[in-house]
Amino acid sequence: MRILVLGATGFLGRHTASRLRALPGAHVRVAGRAPAAGPPSDPSTVDPAAVDLLAVDLAAADPGRLAALIREAAPDAVVNCAGAVGGSAVTLTAVNARGPAVLCEALSTAAPDARLVHLGSAAEYGPAEARLPVGEGAPARPLGLYGASKLAGTLAVTGSGLDAVVLRVFNPVGPGAPAASLPGRLAAELRRARPDDRVRTGDLSAHRDFVDPRDVAEAVALAVTAPRPLPAVLNIGSGTARPVRDVAEGLLRAAGFTGPVGDRVAEDGDGSPRSAAVPWQQADITAAGRVLDWVPRHSFTDSLTDLWAATAPATEPVP
Repeated sequence: MRILVLGATGFLGRHTASRLRALPGAHVRVAGRAPAAGPPSDPSTVDPAAVDLLAVDLAAADPGRLAALIREAAPDAVVNCAGAVGGSAVTLTAVNARGPAVLCEALSTAAPDARLVHLGSAAEYGPAEARLPVGEGAPARPLGLYGASKLAGTLAVTGSGLDAVVLRVFNPVGPGAPAASLPGRLAAELRRARPDDRVRTGDLSAHRDFVDPRDVAEAVALAVTAPRPLPAVLNIGSGTARPVRDVAEGLLRAAGFTGPVGDRVAEDGDGSPRSAAVPWQQADITAAGRVLDWVPRHSFTDSLTDLWAATAPATEPVP
């Protein structure tokens, strides 16, 4: 089976490509904008950026040239992990909206029978109604440009006529989390902090559904190999809402700190406007379990422990 992974140098892309390489009989080719800085997790994880990397930037890709590349790769499946979580309006719309549209056009020309697995985002949903798990049939009401751009990408995929599925990923947390994410930033700042320092954050009371990137990668592998057809959209989360404050507590516990979280983390900085506007979010993952026979395997504690371990040698002094 020939699989092409786009966005393979990113957080989820590296975990996904590594998991797909482990599929029996799979030949995985990877594409991305630039090689990654290093492996996303444990030493046994193969960094796909080091092997067979094709230079592809979906944000600026020409449909014709991308079609030629896809035709040469002749994939049975294409996985799109490319995405931007921050940056200017031009960047967000180019990567998250234009990119999937260009990919779908190129696939329709060069590999119309290939399965497309595209990573969407829980931000497409927007505020939840009360404190109820959000299912795939819930209305999409994104509040900001990021969610709106991801929704535009989802619509491009689901309206393409291709054999495609969008895996709507909730809040990924685990080894390799980027500094642009709250878990990645917290881990890095706690590593740098001196014993008497307090890391400043915004309010951490919002509830989110955190999912390990390795569980996301497993969902992708199952979607790539599942019998046809698949639903247009499937939620990929843990099925549990927990306070974002639990991320800080979990990282501190992984570091061996046993005191109150408030001794090391001060929630007096500028917070995320989206956290205030979307105070609670939890995935209904029933459909993914039914269709893909997928369930998350990594616990929240394991995700944070592995994130902490991946940020520096274990011999580094405990904060």
